[in-house]
Amino acid sequence: MNLTDFDYDLPESFIAQEPLEPRDSSKLMRLDRHTGAIAHSTFRDIVDYINPGDVLVMNTTRVIPARLFATKADTGGKVEILLLRQLDDTRWNVLIGGRRVTAGLELHFAGADVRAAVVEELEASERIIQFSQPVNTLLAQLGEMPLPPYIHHRLQDSERYQTVYSRQEGSAAAPTAGLHFTPDLLLKLRDKGVKITSCLLHVGLDTFQPVKVNTIEDHHMHSERASLSAEDARIINEAKLAGGRVITVGTTSTRTIETAAILSAGGSPAHPEQMDHICAWRPVIAFDSDTNLFIYPGYQWRVVDAIITNFHLPKSTLLMMMSSFAGRENMLHAYETAKQNNYRFFSFGDAMFIS
Repeated sequence: MNLTDFDYDLPESFIAQEPLEPRDSSKLMRLDRHTGAIAHSTFRDIVDYINPGDVLVMNTTRVIPARLFATKADTGGKVEILLLRQLDDTRWNVLIGGRRVTAGLELHFAGADVRAAVVEELEASERIIQFSQPVNTLLAQLGEMPLPPYIHHRLQDSERYQTVYSRQEGSAAAPTAGLHFTPDLLLKLRDKGVKITSCLLHVGLDTFQPVKVNTIEDHHMHSERASLSAEDARIINEAKLAGGRVITVGTTSTRTIETAAILSAGGSPAHPEQMDHICAWRPVIAFDSDTNLFIYPGYQWRVVDAIITNFHLPKSTLLMMMSSFAGRENMLHAYETAKQNNYRFFSFGDAMFIS
C-alpha cells in the first residue's frame, strides 16, 4: 500500500491546543467497524458502550520531563535533547535538535553539575548520549514536559499530559487516548462489572519519526519496551474465553496486547504475517521484552475486539493501525465526519470508540 493512501487534509484550526475540563467532557465518536455506522456522544458515555465481563486494558506508563536543553562545551551552541529510552544507568537513546552534534561532543546543562557526551551517531538526528551521572532524579530540574510540536500553547498543569492511572515513568509521550478517563469514570466501569487491567509500553521514537517510505510495507518500526504481567494476562484470557470483549485504550495498549497474542502462539512481532493461527485456550501470555510490531491493513487481528483512540496524524502508523482494524475507507470517512462536526484532533483532542 502507498503512504498517500493514509493522507487526509486537516486545517490547523482542528488541532486541539489545550485539554478540556473535565477530562471526560470530550466528544466521543462511536464507529461500527463492520458497517461503518457512526454515532456521536460525550466521552463519559463510554460506560454505556462497555459491557459487564468486558476487559479494559490501559497503558500505565508515565511521561518523564524528557525535553532537555544543553550547550556545546566547545562553542556554546544550543542543543535540544529529547530522551527516548534509557539504556543503562547513564546512557540514553535520544533525538537531537541542533547542528553538528557529532560523536565525542561534550554537552553542558545550565544550573546543574551534569555533563553528557555523544557516544554514538545513529540515523538522522538519533544519538546515544552518556551522562556523567544518573539523571533520573534530576529530570524535574533539567527537563520539561515534551509536548508534541503541533501544540503551541504552554501547558499550565503538567499532570494534564498524564493519565490519571499513570505509574511507571519512562515515556517520551503520553498514551493520549487515556487522557479522557477520570477516577469517577473508572469506578463506574468497575461497578458495572468491567474488568480493568493494565499493561506497559514506554512510548519512544516512532511517535516522533514520520514514515519516510512510499510503500508502507517497507517501513521499519523501532522497538519499544513493553510488558504484560501474568495476573493481567490471566484476567484477559479468562474474560476472552468467557465471551467478554478485550477493549484496549489507545494504540500502545493495542500493540502490547496483540504482541502478547503473537507470542502466545509462538510467533514473532517482527514477522506477524508468518503465522496465521491463534492460541484458543491461552489468547495472550505474560511477557517483558521489546516489540516492533507494525500493524497495517492486512494484519490478522488476534485478541483485540474494540479500541478507544484519538484522531491521528495523516500518514502516521497510528492511522494505519486503525485502518487495519476498522477499514481504511471507514476511517477516512469517520475523519471527514469528525471535521464536519467540529471534533478536535490529536493529543488533546476528542476520542473514538471503534467496535
